Amino acid sequence: MYANDKRTVVTLDAGGSNLVFSAIQGNEEIVEPIKKPSNSHDLALCIATIKQGFEEVIAQLEEKPVAISFAFPGPADYPNGVIGGFLPNFPSFRDGVALGPLLQRHFNLPVFINNDADLFAYGEALAGVLPEINKKLKEQGSAKQYHNLIGFTWGTGFGFGFTVNGNLHIGDNSCNEIWCLPHPDDHTIIVEDGVAIRAITRMYGEWTENPNHGLDPEAIFDIAEGRREGNQEAAIRSFEKFGEVAGDAMAYAATLIDGIMVIGGGLTGAHKYILPSLFKVLDSKIGTMKGETLNRLQFEVYNLDDDQEFSQFAQGKSIEIKIFGSDDMAIFDPQKRIGLAVSKLGTSQATALGAYAYALHSIDSQ
Repeated sequence: MYANDKRTVVTLDAGGSNLVFSAIQGNEEIVEPIKKPSNSHDLALCIATIKQGFEEVIAQLEEKPVAISFAFPGPADYPNGVIGGFLPNFPSFRDGVALGPLLQRHFNLPVFINNDADLFAYGEALAGVLPEINKKLKEQGSAKQYHNLIGFTWGTGFGFGFTVNGNLHIGDNSCNEIWCLPHPDDHTIIVEDGVAIRAITRMYGEWTENPNHGLDPEAIFDIAEGRREGNQEAAIRSFEKFGEVAGDAMAYAATLIDGIMVIGGGLTGAHKYILPSLFKVLDSKIGTMKGETLNRLQFEVYNLDDDQEFSQFAQGKSIEIKIFGSDDMAIFDPQKRIGLAVSKLGTSQATALGAYAYALHSIDSQ
């Protein structure tokens, strides 16, 4: 959407350990990213570090940027740029920090802050998986085009955001969340406890009866692949269970929003073990009190990274039907269908592109 735009937006990838600053113009990063420790335990030091990082990026630019736009962990009142509440990675912000207004005063620039999963979905909708899928559909002769996108991130937590007709849905309280849905095995527990890095490490520990194994998901994936010594069956089972739990929550989102799904985050590297059980849930059945059996989802879900499945997805089940009262024909495709793909941009780049596009869209809408 903004591939040929000459305006520059300064960005930030805010993590509990590090802050990574950059600048984007025309959907391309135009400076070498600057990394600094977040110093999240000390509010004054953290704010000073954020200011310094932006100043160092701006000093490298030939022209003044039009905005600062970035993702920051919540809870937050994102439209007003206020961060506050229970933030495990930024404890010094818990009492409430008007970060957006503070930066706007300091730099005399509009400042936009959003949830990282929301910006991930927005970046993928405008410059990632959604336009790529629609392009491939046209190339394969399909008249079908998609306008809605649901983004999920699998990492430290379970993130969620979605777009409708190219517009980012923020919500009235900046609070579109999936992590707090109930776990399918125990509705008194949040689903994120089954769809996060900690879930993989915990499940591997439970199935090996060694909760203090000290392995991270990357090491457990290496065990699953046979590249590292360990319990291969337990490793594979951990990722499969992850997919089962994620699939349950994602089925709710897909039912309500009806759009293409994209997943990002570090744990997507293990998708070969995760996706089969996830699709099994998406393709499962549900019943009525009368004993009737229905599909869990009211549309078919395709793996869009599989060439054969994409071909079937593009083809659909189109038929010709006669227009009543005439000899003319109309094309009718009765098959309801969506698809799921793994991010090709990567979570960080998609989020940065989302931040860039959000700033320009907001400026242009004023």
